[in-house]
Amino acid sequence: MTTKILFATLLALPLAIQPLNAQHDVAPAAPAYKNLTVLKDAPADQIGPAMQFISSSLGVDCAFCHVAGKMEADDKGAKKTAREMITMTAAINKEHFGGRPQITCNSCHRGAARPVAVPAVLETDAMPKPAAAPAAPGAAPTADQVLEKYVSALGGADALKKVASRQMLGKILAGGSETPIEVLTKAPNMRVTITHSTADSFTAFDGKGGWMGTAGKPARSMSESESAASSLDAQFHLALTVKELYPQLRRGRPEAVAGVDCEVLNGTAPGKPMVRLYFAKDSGLLVRMVRFADTPLGRMPTQIDYSDYRENDGVKAPFKWTLSRPNGRFTIQIATVKNNATIDNARFAKPAGDVK
Repeated sequence: MTTKILFATLLALPLAIQPLNAQHDVAPAAPAYKNLTVLKDAPADQIGPAMQFISSSLGVDCAFCHVAGKMEADDKGAKKTAREMITMTAAINKEHFGGRPQITCNSCHRGAARPVAVPAVLETDAMPKPAAAPAAPGAAPTADQVLEKYVSALGGADALKKVASRQMLGKILAGGSETPIEVLTKAPNMRVTITHSTADSFTAFDGKGGWMGTAGKPARSMSESESAASSLDAQFHLALTVKELYPQLRRGRPEAVAGVDCEVLNGTAPGKPMVRLYFAKDSGLLVRMVRFADTPLGRMPTQIDYSDYRENDGVKAPFKWTLSRPNGRFTIQIATVKNNATIDNARFAKPAGDVK
């Protein structure tokens, strides 16, 4: 396998990684990989995501540290330095942050192979803009009020409950190309996305677990942690179930998304990815969701931006969403929607002969 192919493979790996404090069923990485040292005790299924984290933090590919065709070799100084930096950040986090990954590769590198130690000089005569003043205390809505406004903006709880399935047809835009796509969803939490290319590809959650595959080839079952993130995407009535999924949902600092002022809610729950939800203050609609996947080196974000809300059968739904990660992004634009479409549960089921 060439370095470019391996790097592409790592970028394609799902980022719904098991939290560091969760119980793993997989064996430690050391027996599965050659010449591991500082990450030898990490679960084997987190080595790929850890490499993704380094790649995204430094803006490099596998060849920066590894020898093509001989990944275990220590010929390159960058690989030895990487080990030292992993050890250093782990020690800082252990001593100063209770072991939480607050200091990571990205803290200093910010997408550059070499960290920037010197502050940048001003490159314009314009005066820097002062920081925005904090909002007046006591004026912020509660998490429950933010969610109530969201439900109302979508059409209300009664209207939402009248829709139990949805068939969406559109296209996926990635890398300058457009490909037909079909998205089938069904309450309470079943979803399959079918990309119609040379061979149809599938990403699905059948209500209990997730799977991925390509027509004519064995499908792959998602890991437990991957399924947790896929399950969140598959929530048909997210507006009505988010408090059940994240009982400790709390307000965050208000932020702006594409110039739109938003209320922010943060959610954490055992076995589920940490999530941050952004609701437009004016409309109440969800405009952004960010999921965080823990790796041995730090958190990797998956950001989904929702827009082009349209009303069908008394309820609103986004017709456009853009999924962004540190290593890539794509946009899905829906053209037509059919609510309460008849969808057999078999459409969400993993094909026989799957790969575990």
